[in-house]
Amino acid sequence: MSEDATTAGPTGATGGSRPLRVMIAADTFPPDVNGAATFAEQLAVGLAERGHEVHVVAPATSSHHGTFDEEHCGVTLTVHRLRSYRWPWHAWLRFVWPWSVRKWTAPILDAVQPDVVHIQSHIVIGRGIVHEAHDRGIRIVATNHFMPENLLEYVPFGRRTLPIALRIAWNDAAKTYRLADAITTPTVLAADYLRQAIAGQRVLAISCGLDASRYVAGSGRPADNDIVFVGRVAPEKNLDVLVRALPLLPPELHATLTIVGGGEMIPKLTALVQELGLEDRVRFAGFVSDEAKRAALTNGTVFAMPSTAELQSISSLEAMASGLPVVAADSMALPHLIDGNGYLFAPGDVQDLAAKLTQVMQAPDQDYRAMRERSLAMIEAHDINRTLATFESLYRGEPVA
Repeated sequence: MSEDATTAGPTGATGGSRPLRVMIAADTFPPDVNGAATFAEQLAVGLAERGHEVHVVAPATSSHHGTFDEEHCGVTLTVHRLRSYRWPWHAWLRFVWPWSVRKWTAPILDAVQPDVVHIQSHIVIGRGIVHEAHDRGIRIVATNHFMPENLLEYVPFGRRTLPIALRIAWNDAAKTYRLADAITTPTVLAADYLRQAIAGQRVLAISCGLDASRYVAGSGRPADNDIVFVGRVAPEKNLDVLVRALPLLPPELHATLTIVGGGEMIPKLTALVQELGLEDRVRFAGFVSDEAKRAALTNGTVFAMPSTAELQSISSLEAMASGLPVVAADSMALPHLIDGNGYLFAPGDVQDLAAKLTQVMQAPDQDYRAMRERSLAMIEAHDINRTLATFESLYRGEPVA
């Protein structure tokens, strides 16, 4: 563990097949728990496992900042933690002062001399380091995980003034993305959304990817009807809609709900469960190990995702890799994940959600198995090795379809 930036000689221009020196810059990185942090981690780990030298630039998780060797998923990564401060409107989010990013990342870039800088957002660290990388002629790849809906509960703007703030944010995003050699986002629908938001720049749709071999699909049909949700228990996930749908299901299904994950909405949801008299039917598992999470998915009957702010939904991909039918809100990128493996419901519509969950749980065995098999077939397109290979090509400046 060191307080100084790692030094290294230059590795040359991109191109060819030699190992690359990659710098991943992110505003959120584990131990943070969210989709963007998960993707950044699995990208860094996957690239390191493929023989590349990987450096990560991210906010410090406490007052202790500097450059450290950190173990992630069994792989040691070099992580440059910048001085950060807790966001006052959020339970755990930390941020770096925007005007300090260039000052702190410039010496890191000079020491590491990466072949490519891959930013995971344009908001703070990405915006600052892009300018420094651009000034040094370093190739830049930018991936967007940003959704305005995810900020509604955490910013000091009223809903009337929020559109103005978001327009300013997207104008700022466009300035950053114009400096990138390639722009990506997880799905085609998310790419369309981003093109409109940043005035038509070319955007590639590249799945976050998933190592499906780590997940186990149960055999046959579960004896119980357990609805599973995995993810942050945050306002934009709309889990109150899912809880309110539970008592509308046919009593003979004896359906239960398992919510895996932690977050600031647990107290409110617990109160709602008590108000509806569902204490014996709803289980809050909280933060659990990866093994326990995968077991919950393997043993579930159907996966529910009521969020309206998903650019891909890694949790839904995990459910599909576990062979679960999926019932998801007809919003943003979630329709991209539903094709014969479940149903979409009208966002926020408790009755429609209950009806779609009922359709899955009352489906004949043959139809239920077909949904499970379809989920497993669809996940093949999201194989993590395909994602890693695609980014390797982008890093080297090779054409990508």
